[in-house]
Amino acid sequence: MNEHAGVTLDDVRRVAELANLELTAAEEPRMQRDLNAILGHIDQLNELDTTGVPPMTQVGEMLGGTLLGRGEVLRMDEVRPSLDRSEVMSAAPETDGRFFKVPKVIER
Repeated sequence: MNEHAGVTLDDVRRVAELANLELTAAEEPRMQRDLNAILGHIDQLNELDTTGVPPMTQVGEMLGGTLLGRGEVLRMDEVRPSLDRSEVMSAAPETDGRFFKVPKVIER
């Protein structure tokens, strides 16, 4: 790994906390090793010379405008009118006028 010091156990614990994961003491070093291996592979990819390699194309262009050659045509991306906010909010069980209010589902 060239430019970074690697993932520490504190980093693993912080990421696990943010992801709401409960890692055992035995899992933490394994996760650290795996994350450092991933970063090592990314470092190797960053060393590749991509000069002259064209950027990847969009899926629609790769498929020639059809989906998997089965005849389904991908629709064009176009701006269309949205739902009326006041109408949607009036049908909501609970709202503050701008956003839906929902019960908290994640507890710490």
